[in-house]
Amino acid sequence: MSHKSKKKEKKRNKKKEANQESDRKKEKNKKESKTKTKTKTKTKQTKNNKPIENNRKKSKSRSNSNNNSKSNNKIKNKNNKPKKVDLHKNIHYALDQQIEEVQNYGILLENEIYQLCEKAKEIFLKEGNVVNIAAPIIIVGDTHGQYPDLLHIFSKHGSVPDKKYLFLGDYVDRGSFSVETITLLIATKVRYPDRITLLRGNHESQQTTRVYGFYNECLERYGNITVWRIFTDLFEYLPIAGIINNSILAIHGGLSPDIAKIDDIRSLDRFKDIPFFGPLCDLMWSDPDERDGFNQSFRGAGYTFGENITKTFLKINKLSLIVRAHQLIQEGFNLNHSEQVVTIFSAPNYCGTINNLGSIMKIENQSEPEIIQFEETREHPKKMLKIVW
Repeated sequence: MSHKSKKKEKKRNKKKEANQESDRKKEKNKKESKTKTKTKTKTKQTKNNKPIENNRKKSKSRSNSNNNSKSNNKIKNKNNKPKKVDLHKNIHYALDQQIEEVQNYGILLENEIYQLCEKAKEIFLKEGNVVNIAAPIIIVGDTHGQYPDLLHIFSKHGSVPDKKYLFLGDYVDRGSFSVETITLLIATKVRYPDRITLLRGNHESQQTTRVYGFYNECLERYGNITVWRIFTDLFEYLPIAGIINNSILAIHGGLSPDIAKIDDIRSLDRFKDIPFFGPLCDLMWSDPDERDGFNQSFRGAGYTFGENITKTFLKINKLSLIVRAHQLIQEGFNLNHSEQVVTIFSAPNYCGTINNLGSIMKIENQSEPEIIQFEETREHPKKMLKIVW
């Protein structure tokens, strides 16, 4: 081998060694880099684990501190004897808002109607079939969905709770605003149960409301009959009669051959739809008549009853007067049976075509009952706002 060849070979070997050294360094760097990454990851996990551990400790100490705080509160509460929160007051506030702001036409939601009626059922259950009422009192006859006229009565003669009211039934059907009428009355009853009495009329019935308007009104307003069912279920809870100052019987229709005493009314089962015959039917459907005795009614339900029937009933029960509704009267009221039966009708210009007057009766403590007539109101109907429970 020549000198030149040796030199070249030497150079090649040096270059090879340099390359190998470079590869070794690279490999070493890679390993170091991997080791560092692993160490970092471990460090991160350790760091992360530490705060978690710390958090647990903190959480535990917070929990202990909360428990101590609670136990301290319990001790404070025992010592201070704080008053319980009255849920009814919150509901009353909502009802106040609702009744106060009856200005623009609106209807309640289905679930709101349901809740309202469930509250009302509890109240009606406590009242029984016959409600004892003390004067002074304002008595209102049929309103039949004539909401503007109902608002006129409250506006003219005072609203609940300033004045005490007794309604004789027939709140729905015929008129255009049955939903508003019955909702306002039920809301008022729930808010002021001792300041308003709502009796049942013959139209507070599933069968009757299917035919005379309330069913269709609910269907139009809500798109289904749920609200109609809720209200007609509630109607079965309404009381049948009232006794004012232990001397006046208030009832929707009239007397029955099956009812001799007030206790007979008290013993009736009212929790059902009004049947086609029987004492509950008679009390809702009967009318006074000039003929003596009980006679079949032209209405096809209930009876007509004569003056002799009235006198006997009043004498047995130690009463002086019967106040009832149920009949359209051109002058708004009528006196029968030697003024021992008074009919009050509170829907003026009935169905928008009859041009009759309406009336109410006021009974003060000691004075004679006063009958006040009124005409149809021309005001725009004010509608109800939503109750927020």
